[in-house]
Amino acid sequence: AGPGCSPCSRKMGSLWLWLWLWLLLASWLAEGARKGRDNILLILTDDQDLELGGMFAVTPLCCPSRSSILTGCYPHNHLVRNNSLEGNCSSPVWQKFQEPYTFPVYLQKQGYQTFYAGKYLNQVGNSKYYNYTLSANGREEKHGDLYEEDYLTDLITNRSLAFLQKLSRPPFLMVLAPPAAHSPWTAAPHYRSAYSTVKAPRNGSFNVYGKGQRKVLAITYATGIGIFHPMALMGPIEWQTLLSVDDMVEKVLLQLKSLGLLDSTYVFYTSDHGYHTGQFSLPIDKRQLYEFDIRVPLLVRGPGIKANQTHLEPILNIDLGPTFLDIAGVNISLTPMDGQSFLPLLVNKTHSSGWRSDFLVQYTGEGCSGKDPRCPALGPGVSQCFPDCVCEDAFNNTYACVRTLNPINLQYCEFADAQVHPFLSLKEDKEESREESIYVECEPSTGPDREFT
Repeated sequence: AGPGCSPCSRKMGSLWLWLWLWLLLASWLAEGARKGRDNILLILTDDQDLELGGMFAVTPLCCPSRSSILTGCYPHNHLVRNNSLEGNCSSPVWQKFQEPYTFPVYLQKQGYQTFYAGKYLNQVGNSKYYNYTLSANGREEKHGDLYEEDYLTDLITNRSLAFLQKLSRPPFLMVLAPPAAHSPWTAAPHYRSAYSTVKAPRNGSFNVYGKGQRKVLAITYATGIGIFHPMALMGPIEWQTLLSVDDMVEKVLLQLKSLGLLDSTYVFYTSDHGYHTGQFSLPIDKRQLYEFDIRVPLLVRGPGIKANQTHLEPILNIDLGPTFLDIAGVNISLTPMDGQSFLPLLVNKTHSSGWRSDFLVQYTGEGCSGKDPRCPALGPGVSQCFPDCVCEDAFNNTYACVRTLNPINLQYCEFADAQVHPFLSLKEDKEESREESIYVECEPSTGPDREFT
């Protein structure tokens, strides 16, 4: 105000200044609130592999992988070794020292309403479709074998819809973890005839004994040829279970749309780890260091993400938690998470040249300290044995790998029994049937004195 202005004019000028400052502050607060109001939906399937594109799991087994997803940490930091309680799967130690730092806890502190339905960790619920017990907010809830009331994938769907319908306010975090496509591969009644004329895929490594490939397990191979195992043809019945997951995705997204929440919700679809069905003559399971066990699908939609994008940067399952925290406006550097947010990649706020080019893959083998009664000749140290004494795991199936994609697509692994899996050039051989590596006959291993769970 100049010398000729009246006291009234000067007073009005001060009021306008304060009003302008208030509006600016309100704008800043609104921007801060906006960063934390977007909703998050994670759909996490079980044993759904993907060799092309997608995401990497840093360990190929349920409990360690899900612990990595929850904590955003590598296995050597969250210390979950395998699916057994002795392997720290949802142990009292894990609950005390790791669970308080999982992404749902951080989001609850940011005011998110949280909903988790389905498989959590293996010692707290397994992949069953019927005849299971739920913990419904700490209350035991038993279920039988009636499709309309008990089929777990549909039950998760229905309860997620009810949660959304009763939602008092956003933001929310919802994690849906159906049993599909895990064994026993029980499809909904109306999907049991699906894919009846479809054969399981038989790619270049199917039923092939990998020449020079490291033999980490007590698996009996014919010399130089593959061994057919009937359990390796699981594809169609696995896919049948996933049709109910398709229904889940459709119903939940339609519910979000009808409630006006879809445009403010980030949706993530992935799996805990991959699966093999006959590659390298391995019957059915995971736990191995190969692409078919560590590659999983990753599909994302949400605010600011353009449609029909494909990112080739190596995303890890330990990146999910940091990404969720980034959406909520949490400073990830103040957490113990090893992963990094890939939200800037999705919304084009950063250049991919700054992204990681290598990462770790780790696993601690699970075996029995005593002999398997069905296969006593194999000695101690093995587990996950089929009746014909083909075993999918052992104490010495313990490894750490460095996987690099840029500038060269390579993998290097070392095992706890001092055997080395040398550099592999993965190139464009999608089936990895031409990998050059070392196979060593496994002696009966000794391991910690523990029982297999």
